[in-house]
Amino acid sequence: MATGTDRAAGYGMMLFSALIFVYYTIWVVFLPFVEKGHPIQRLFLPRMYAVIIPVVAGLLLLGVIGIFVAVVILKSRKPVPKKDS
Repeated sequence: MATGTDRAAGYGMMLFSALIFVYYTIWVVFLPFVEKGHPIQRLFLPRMYAVIIPVVAGLLLLGVIGIFVAVVILKSRKPVPKKDS
């Protein structure tokens, strides 16, 4: 069973993820329909970052996963016995 601290951390991560999802959805889906001079435009980055940030984050994630897999494979390899000549 999860302790109270684990649950609080889980709820915190879910809340953070939900906030990022809502922010990104508003940024990408709804903001293009808002006039350029509207004050809400100041709350969001330029739209080119809506593509750049997820691509960079995805590449970093794939890199970390690749490094993790490589380390696990290298640690699990058995040493090759040397031949006596």
